[in-house]
Amino acid sequence: MNNALARLARPTAIAAAALGFAAVLAGCVSSAGIAPKTQPLDLQTLVPVAAHPVDVSDRWWQAYGDPALDALVVRGLADNPDLAAVRARVERAAAQVDASDAQRKPRVDGGAEVTRERFTDHGLVPPPYAGTSRSDGDLALTGSWEIDVFGRERALLDAAIGSQRAADADLQAARVLLASRIVREYVLLAQRVDRRAVLERTLAQRQQILDLVRERVAAGLDTTVELRQGEGAVPEIRVALDEADEQIEISRHALAALTSQGPDALHGLAPRLGQVEAVPLPDDIPADLLGRRADVVAARWRVEAATHDLKAARAAFYPSVNLTAFAGFSAIGLSQLLEAGSRQIGIAPAVSLPIFDAGRLRAQYRGKATDVDSAVDAYDTAVLEALRETADALSTVRHVEVQRQQQAQALDRAERAYDLAQQRYGAGLGTYLTVLSAETNVLAQRQNDNDLKAKALDAQAQLARALGGGYVAPDARPPAVHVATRSPSNQELTP
Repeated sequence: MNNALARLARPTAIAAAALGFAAVLAGCVSSAGIAPKTQPLDLQTLVPVAAHPVDVSDRWWQAYGDPALDALVVRGLADNPDLAAVRARVERAAAQVDASDAQRKPRVDGGAEVTRERFTDHGLVPPPYAGTSRSDGDLALTGSWEIDVFGRERALLDAAIGSQRAADADLQAARVLLASRIVREYVLLAQRVDRRAVLERTLAQRQQILDLVRERVAAGLDTTVELRQGEGAVPEIRVALDEADEQIEISRHALAALTSQGPDALHGLAPRLGQVEAVPLPDDIPADLLGRRADVVAARWRVEAATHDLKAARAAFYPSVNLTAFAGFSAIGLSQLLEAGSRQIGIAPAVSLPIFDAGRLRAQYRGKATDVDSAVDAYDTAVLEALRETADALSTVRHVEVQRQQQAQALDRAERAYDLAQQRYGAGLGTYLTVLSAETNVLAQRQNDNDLKAKALDAQAQLARALGGGYVAPDARPPAVHVATRSPSNQELTP
């Protein structure tokens, strides 16, 4: 047994010597001169520190106080097929992590083989087997392990983990986006329902005016010109009412699609805008915004994954060390397969080193460096877009409050002028054209007020999404974005 172990140890010693020799030749294929060029944005110059950052609930839409809206969002987040597709990508990324982790571990395979063959008279097989037909068999366990001396497999695993975490963040970003789309479509539906209510009120007023005109014509105080004007004004509003009904149906269909329901599932849904909820606003963009935005977190993890891919490509320039061993039985003639003399055992360490590959490894490494640059560019784009969206939403929410205050005054004055015009016309002191002009102004002011209410609610939904929609990373905080650079002294990658 000791002799057998000694014989098995000899290849290991040879492999160790070969590994040392390979290390000397490691410079034959070099990655010198290749490195990522793009650096991430300096966030300190972009994001001021907020004195009072705003926390956003992960069920932020409940602040509207509408159970119907809450039910729609919950249903949409549970059943939307777009989210299902993103979940599938998350599962695929998780499977890739498992595959990368398994690649780093030893592998054992079992095999059994039986071959029926005629042995040639003039081959390597000696008599009495030469010139006969026999069955030979092999029964063996084979183990293999690629020893990760230079960290290539570890880097590939880290890259797969980064991609999985990016996919997880993508799923959360998709959830936040879907919730905001449902809320905004719901607000649009409420805006259209309120617009229809304004038109109904206007139709009733025009009908009242028409009745008054008829009374004045019968009394000889007006002519048929005013009567025809009054009669023509009523169908005009009815056309607008039918258009409003069309838009309401379209909004219901859109909400049904977002919540994975049939087009007629929300028939009869008629929300109203109601009172706009007050939202606490930060003085500045929150400093931790980039940790809340799932899309920014996903972009950050993709930079991390690309950096680890680059490290794996760098490790490909170094020697690879493989260890293979086998044990089992092999015999000519199945009757002797399991006898002691048929046993076999072996170990086969191997070291391989790229010496000349016509630039394949350098081209691969250059491609991975470009992938890092692309990931950093995508991250910078996501950061700038997040800051822009948040700043836009904050500006809209602030300004719409000022606009609503002014609009309330404009609407009050328009309604007073309309009431006065009606009274003067009824007393014979004004003309019908004056009434129509005042009524047109009231209709416009009511619609403006309705639009500003909807704009305020919509802006709040956009702000909630821009602030991350209550997203919290499930694992440790994403890594700070950095790009590997090259040390001038040793041409190695350093963080």
